[in-house]
Amino acid sequence: MVQSEWIAAKLRILYPSAKVEIIGMTTMGDQILDKPLAQIGGKGLFIKELEMAIKEGRADIAVHSMKDVPMTLPSGFSAIIVGEREDARDAFVSNRFASIESLPQRAVVGTSSLRRESQLRHTRPDLKIEALRGNVNTRLAKLDAGNFDAIILAAAGLKRLGFEDRVCDFLSPADYVPAIAQGALGIEFQTSRTDITGWLAPFANENTTSIVNAERAFGRALTASCDVPLGAHANIIDGGLSIDGFVAMPDGTRMIRRALTGTVADAQSLGTALALALIEEGAEEILASLSRRGGDAN
Repeated sequence: MVQSEWIAAKLRILYPSAKVEIIGMTTMGDQILDKPLAQIGGKGLFIKELEMAIKEGRADIAVHSMKDVPMTLPSGFSAIIVGEREDARDAFVSNRFASIESLPQRAVVGTSSLRRESQLRHTRPDLKIEALRGNVNTRLAKLDAGNFDAIILAAAGLKRLGFEDRVCDFLSPADYVPAIAQGALGIEFQTSRTDITGWLAPFANENTTSIVNAERAFGRALTASCDVPLGAHANIIDGGLSIDGFVAMPDGTRMIRRALTGTVADAQSLGTALALALIEEGAEEILASLSRRGGDAN
């Protein structure tokens, strides 16, 4: 809702004569909190109802955190990547400890992300990882109630909601690879609505679009879903694009990670090439072993 209000405010400035209305919706992904996403339909549960509202003409656009958007949009839908990417890192939040490194053995860490869990187990196999779902307020409340020694959340969400002061440490992407497109916003609409393409043109950001396209191409090539612990992080440096990505077993015992660099113009092909490089190094075996598993890889 905060993200939608931000977009609505921008639209009102750009088009002062237009009527901009926000339709609040609670999706199935928000309602079902006692099961991993993979068991109840995956990331698409966060956007299916919104897409139906667009298809039925009740809404013109939908605002998404791009990390919650499936790697391939449904037929008839398009998305534009909005503005500068917010902080892509994960954040360490605790009322007692300053960092992952300072956690004692067997400390309880909350996350329902297989991506985060696999990396935590790889670096700190002694920790006890327990499921944590719900919105940011709910997750912070569970930490404050003493259910966890620490929790890991997306830095972007904490910053947008005004909770940056709760962050004890930001996890470096060099050590903990973020989720695909984490921190980026997107606006989804029906492809046939060419008028909307014109309305949203001022929101487009070429660099952010290239970065997100590279990461999402990586995910598509690895058939990224909610039961696969993987992540990717792209950057534009000195006019070139670099992308770092990994695939791992949930317990962190096996992890395949590589990075590639190329041109910004080749963003999508670079993401695909990185995925293929991981497959050549054994990622396909990991994916095959996970095909019968469930979980949440956000």
